[in-house]
Amino acid sequence: MSKQQSGSFEHDLIFCLFYAKTACFFVVLSFFSGGVMAKRENYISWDQYFMGVALLSAQRSKDPNTQVGACIVNSEHRIVGVGYNGFPAGCGDDSLPWEREGEYLDTKYPFVVHAELNAILNSIQNLRGCTIYVALFPCNECAKAIIQSGISEIVYLSDKYADTDAVKASKLMLAQANVRMRKLDPLPENIVLKFS
Repeated sequence: MSKQQSGSFEHDLIFCLFYAKTACFFVVLSFFSGGVMAKRENYISWDQYFMGVALLSAQRSKDPNTQVGACIVNSEHRIVGVGYNGFPAGCGDDSLPWEREGEYLDTKYPFVVHAELNAILNSIQNLRGCTIYVALFPCNECAKAIIQSGISEIVYLSDKYADTDAVKASKLMLAQANVRMRKLDPLPENIVLKFS
């Protein structure tokens, strides 16, 4: 490199450093003068987000009467399992009954897998210490699976079956196993998803 080229290079380097310092000065000045855009304030909470995922999962259910979804989350706010109520994999949605009343084998009850159990079975990691979000308070059968999987908290929207023996048994087991139960309230009336 010649002396003239070297001088030009040094001049360009000094100019670049001056320009970089000036740009940084204006960024700092802009920040302190309130010119930097603030974050959006009306975003949903973690609870709303995960309950929203549970409710969206429920839309996959083929059950004509009750659609329930569940979302399992670890302590780092990562989704590790989702599920919804429906028949087991490989069992036809059109060949088994969806009825709520009648002879036991003529109803959906011996065949449907609840959302909570499906979320546990679909999970991608050990569930010890995780939280499950579900629209309806879990029944006694789901409570057993929740306890055995190590889930430590249930967040729910509705407890409309609170007076049934199944939910009473569920609450008794969950309390003895030290699983926290928390009703999520209040929530926004709706969250709109747009596909366009």
